[in-house]
Amino acid sequence: MHGVTEYLAEGSRVGIRHYTHEDGAEFIARARESKALHQPWLFPPANAAAYASYAGWLIEDPTKAGFLVCERDGGGIAGFININNIVEGAFQCGALGYGAFAHAAGRGLMGEGLDLVVRYAFGGLGLHRLEINVQPDNAASIALARRCGFRLEGFSPEFLFIDGAWRDHERWAITADMIRT
Repeated sequence: MHGVTEYLAEGSRVGIRHYTHEDGAEFIARARESKALHQPWLFPPANAAAYASYAGWLIEDPTKAGFLVCERDGGGIAGFININNIVEGAFQCGALGYGAFAHAAGRGLMGEGLDLVVRYAFGGLGLHRLEINVQPDNAASIALARRCGFRLEGFSPEFLFIDGAWRDHERWAITADMIRT
């Protein structure tokens, strides 16, 4: 578990914070425990070298912002939410990717975490729009997007190369003016 935790934002049960290299052992253990939950949709790093590269990429690249969703009771990592492809200027947009870890799935923690990340993105990061691209059969991710106020905007055939093939995706989005207050 992470030592003294300073969250970027907190809800009633979770807080969000950036990745650190020190999170590797816990993240890897949770990713390994969650393989059946994640695949075939998601392939988070499951060894030290892969985590170091992944975390470094999220920590150092200004076009990315990575967040760990942590349970406030104990600080354990419940899941992760990353904003990729952040574009500033007239666009002010980023693309979200996320995953719950198996021990936290179905408990509402990721919904609370995603709400926190969205508010942080529209506030602290100054973004206007966030998109989620999700495979049509990934019912849990679609339900999370819908619960958090994202709207379905379209369908993108052969959008991302995942697990050895080009996969179709639904495009969900939310803009700053859609946020529930």
